[in-house]
Amino acid sequence: MTRLCRLFAVTRPGYYAWCKRPASARQAQDRVLLGEIRAIFEGSGGTYGSPRIQRALMGRGQRVSRRRVERLMRGDGLRGRVARVYRGKVGTHRWFGQHPNHVRRTQATRPNQIWVADITYLSVAGRWWYLAVVLDQYSRRVLAWRLGSIRDSRLTRAVVDAALRRRRPTAGLIFHSDRGSEYLGAPLRDRLVALDVCQSMTGGGAPGENAHMESFFHSLKADVIHGRSFHAVTALRQQLCRYLRYYNHQRLHSALGYRSPVDYEDDAA
Repeated sequence: MTRLCRLFAVTRPGYYAWCKRPASARQAQDRVLLGEIRAIFEGSGGTYGSPRIQRALMGRGQRVSRRRVERLMRGDGLRGRVARVYRGKVGTHRWFGQHPNHVRRTQATRPNQIWVADITYLSVAGRWWYLAVVLDQYSRRVLAWRLGSIRDSRLTRAVVDAALRRRRPTAGLIFHSDRGSEYLGAPLRDRLVALDVCQSMTGGGAPGENAHMESFFHSLKADVIHGRSFHAVTALRQQLCRYLRYYNHQRLHSALGYRSPVDYEDDAA
C-alpha cells in the first residue's frame, strides 16, 4: 500500500479517508439509473442500444442524456445485439413487369393506405421454412404472418387473407411486394383484383424498393434469429409469436419517433 501511495503521490491517511468517503449524489443517481437501464435492456431481450433505452427512460419521466446512458451501459458491459443480415434468394424467381412500382415516390399518410409484404427464409433443423409477412407501411405494424414449408402463392394468399380479415381496408389500398412468382400466382392476384386492391411490385433485382420489409426482417433476425438454433418448427413459431407481439406493442421504432406501431396508430387516430 505504501508503494501504491508513493506512486500516486498521496498519503496513506488520505487514501483511507477517500475509501471511507460516502458515494456522491451523482454516483447514487447512477446506481438507480443503471438498475432501470438493466431492466429495460433485459425486457428488450438484449436488443436495445442507448438510443432506444434513452427514449424508454424519457417515457418513464427520466430526463437523462444519451451520453450518460452510453457511459453507464458501457461500464456495465451492456450492448444491444446487432447482426449483419445477408438476404439471399432461394429457388428461381420469374420476373414480370405487369405490376409497376406504385410506391417509389409515395409515403403512406394513414393506416391501410399502403401495405408492404415479403418472404424470408429461416432454418429449422437443417431445412428452410418460409416466413411471409404483411406490414402497414404507415405504422410498420405487422398485420399478419404465416410460416410455411413451401414458398408459393398459397402461402402469400393465406397471409394476405389474414391481414384483410383483420383490417378490412376500403378500396384503393396499394399492396406492394417484391417480384417473386409467389406474388404473381392466380390465388393471390385474383383475390386482390376482386377487392379493388392495386398491386405494386419492385423493379427486378431491386430489394431497396421494399425498404420497410428489408428493415423489418433485419430487426427480426438481429433480435431473434441470429445466434440461435431451432430444432423444431414449434419452437420457432413460439419465438415468433412472442417477438411479433412485442414488436407491435412495445418495441420502440426510431422512424416512428420512438413509439411502438400500435401507439403510433393510436396517436394518429
